[in-house]
Amino acid sequence: MKKQIIGIIGAGPGGLMLGLLLQQQGHDVSIYEKASPDSNQKRGGSLDIHEESGQLALKEADIFERFQALARVEGEDTRVLGKDGTVYFEEIGQGTGDRPEIDRGKLCDIIIEKLKEDTIQYGYTYQSLTELDNGKVTLQFLEDEVQQFDMVVGADGAFSKVRNDVAHVDVTYNDISMIELNIDDVVNKHPDLAQINSNGSLVALGDYKGILGQFTGNGRIKVYVAFRMPSEKLDDYKALSVGELKEQLLEDFSDWDEDLKKYIKYASDDVMCRRIYKLPIGFKWDNHPHITLIGDAAHVMSPFAGEGVNMALYDAYLLAKSIERNEDLQTALKQYEEAMYESSAPRAQESQDNLELMFSENSAQKFGDFFNQAFDEA
Repeated sequence: MKKQIIGIIGAGPGGLMLGLLLQQQGHDVSIYEKASPDSNQKRGGSLDIHEESGQLALKEADIFERFQALARVEGEDTRVLGKDGTVYFEEIGQGTGDRPEIDRGKLCDIIIEKLKEDTIQYGYTYQSLTELDNGKVTLQFLEDEVQQFDMVVGADGAFSKVRNDVAHVDVTYNDISMIELNIDDVVNKHPDLAQINSNGSLVALGDYKGILGQFTGNGRIKVYVAFRMPSEKLDDYKALSVGELKEQLLEDFSDWDEDLKKYIKYASDDVMCRRIYKLPIGFKWDNHPHITLIGDAAHVMSPFAGEGVNMALYDAYLLAKSIERNEDLQTALKQYEEAMYESSAPRAQESQDNLELMFSENSAQKFGDFFNQAFDEA
């Protein structure tokens, strides 16, 4: 395909990867991000990058070796516990590298360092787009700037504004809310918790609640305290001070194992409350000749299968490959969307099935059995 002028809304892992792959094909790419340059460092914890999806994109972009140098194979450790501390599943990573862990910020950094200078335009808030009769697309930003492109890609996440211009569908609450906590310098300050958590992830489940601990590369454990609750209930937690919030959480988990409550007791004042949302599984939109979506903008799913970022990276890979092999942009986008629908729907279903399993009756035993069966079949 001849050189295209391409605008990407959103500088998360998917948008960055797409920008890099398209630049490597010789296209003129601009990525617009409303947040600050350090936003990816602040979002999310450790990501396991899957061999069959996310790693394909890294290899295609020729940054897989850089990724391997920063990834943690020991981050593949997994433990599943009940509320009383009973261990239902435990795996120590074998260092095979099938799903190595990397912090979100580091993943974004290794992509950004390969992008051309000034590819990413920070502080741009997307407002709307207009499809012109000449086949071009204009983007309107809050900052009153108007830009014109041959193609526009919405990589702007779960609450995508670009999606609103492509299809009339919105996310819905998935009945789960999380309170994100952080425990710093765990090995030195809290060696007891470091031993409990292991080097990867711990999942403790019971009473339609969960405590999920995840070691990151900077010595921190990122903690997700999750509840099945009505959407408005989270506002009660948001209204509390950090001290009051921790007291409330300890009350909520008062009959849980004392070691598990350390995930709350040891937490710093760095707290975030968030709801889990979803799009309808198998959601599709009418093909547009010059506009498409990737990542959460196309298929928001729960985080309970670790597929969100992997699918965003894989979408970028699929779209770039489709553009590379087609001369016509509309054909390229249509072929990409068909492939993306086929790959994302089963992952979204898996993510939803895991959510329902993890926040159900006898969830720890059922989730442990799920892992044990998968481990035996591997």
